[in-house]
Amino acid sequence: MRTRNCSMKLGYLLAAGLGVAAMSGCTPGPAYVRPSVTTPAQYKEGKPPQGWLAAQPDDAVERGEWWKVFGDPKLDELEARLDVGNQNIQKSLANLQQARAMIGVARASYFPQVTAGADANGNHTSKNVLGHSLAGRTVQDYAVGVTASWEPDLFDRIGHEVDAAKAREQASEADLASMRLSMHAELALDYVDLRQIDVEAALLKQLVDNYAQAKQLVQTQFDGGIASESELEQAETQLQVAKAQLIDLGEARALREHAIAVLMGMPPANFSLSPVDKALPLPTIPVGVPSTLLQRRPDIAAAERRVAAANADVGEATSAFFPDLMLSATGGLEASHLAQLATLPSRFWAIGPALIGTLFDGGRRHAQLSAAEAKRDAAAADYRQTVLSAFQNVEDNLASLHVLADESVAQQRAVDASSRAAGLAMTRYQDGATDYLEVVTTQSVNLAQTRALVELSRRRFAADVGLIKALGGVWQAQ
Repeated sequence: MRTRNCSMKLGYLLAAGLGVAAMSGCTPGPAYVRPSVTTPAQYKEGKPPQGWLAAQPDDAVERGEWWKVFGDPKLDELEARLDVGNQNIQKSLANLQQARAMIGVARASYFPQVTAGADANGNHTSKNVLGHSLAGRTVQDYAVGVTASWEPDLFDRIGHEVDAAKAREQASEADLASMRLSMHAELALDYVDLRQIDVEAALLKQLVDNYAQAKQLVQTQFDGGIASESELEQAETQLQVAKAQLIDLGEARALREHAIAVLMGMPPANFSLSPVDKALPLPTIPVGVPSTLLQRRPDIAAAERRVAAANADVGEATSAFFPDLMLSATGGLEASHLAQLATLPSRFWAIGPALIGTLFDGGRRHAQLSAAEAKRDAAAADYRQTVLSAFQNVEDNLASLHVLADESVAQQRAVDASSRAAGLAMTRYQDGATDYLEVVTTQSVNLAQTRALVELSRRRFAADVGLIKALGGVWQAQ
């Protein structure tokens, strides 16, 4: 009879709970809609090169070895080792693993929770308690039992938790892709800087040799009584200044080398790169259209997934306004004497559902819902700002590439003109038509213009790497 009564109570509570669920639609909370953003039809600074096709990118696809556009085997080798040694990437990978584990934590709430326990205790009741059959007695109690409880997800509270955990896992995955892209780009930039320093060092070494020959010429003329001591000192000064500039490049090269070592997770003392004097070719980066940027940039994907997670949090906060149905059952053995514990009369059990709802909480749930909605709005603003910043990154680097390309043409003309002027001055000096000051002046101008051209080349490489990073990875050539 007792079992029948429990079954009837359970049926009533289930019917009540299911009735409320049916009226509420079982899924309280807003449906997720991706925040709208304004996407231009084309980049303001974009001029796609001929022979390139824009791919159909996606933030989840593998970006490939985009650094190979620079055509340097050593850079390819270093980039291949980066994922294993870089600690920022390893941290992002650990964060992703944590986010994946949290999905399992959220999903576990779908299943019943079963616990088991055993206890032994003694209890002594006061003698001064009236009407108590155990007054003044000490009673031992031994018990073993199992308890099972389950909360059906009638109003999708657990479902919203799982959705939020999934969205955060996807955001962490995009964060990992973004970190990889950032670290690969930083390595490429440091490597390009180092190689540009090598090119500039090779230029200065050649100039040191030329200045040494010029000084020898002045020395010969001084020994013959043709050149003055002042001219000899000018030649010596010019030679030593060039040597000092060459030595100064060593500091910049060492700093780039150290940065590359740390990026790969190595102590700088265990890493070195031999200098080369070959300039890297400037790559051509296909731009595509702005709409593909939203699909390819991993940081945009991460920001959008965080909006989805925040929206699921709003659903979870909404679910708190509905009652919870708890189903529980307990059973085991209990006795005052240990020898009687395993006997049939020592058994006990209890079963029963409970439908629990909050009638008054001082506005806590309303405040929590408002906070969740505000958090979602903030995440949506972050998403839109990330998109705007992405467009700015692309436009900035495109503008830099276009301006620097035009500037390099003009700078090359300045180098050619100053080189001719330096050659003419040396010829005039050898013919006795001018003093050595004119030679020093024209050669100094030529050196300054040549180094400015090398610096422009470095800035163009930096803009190329920046554009690849801004685009979320390079497209493939046809």
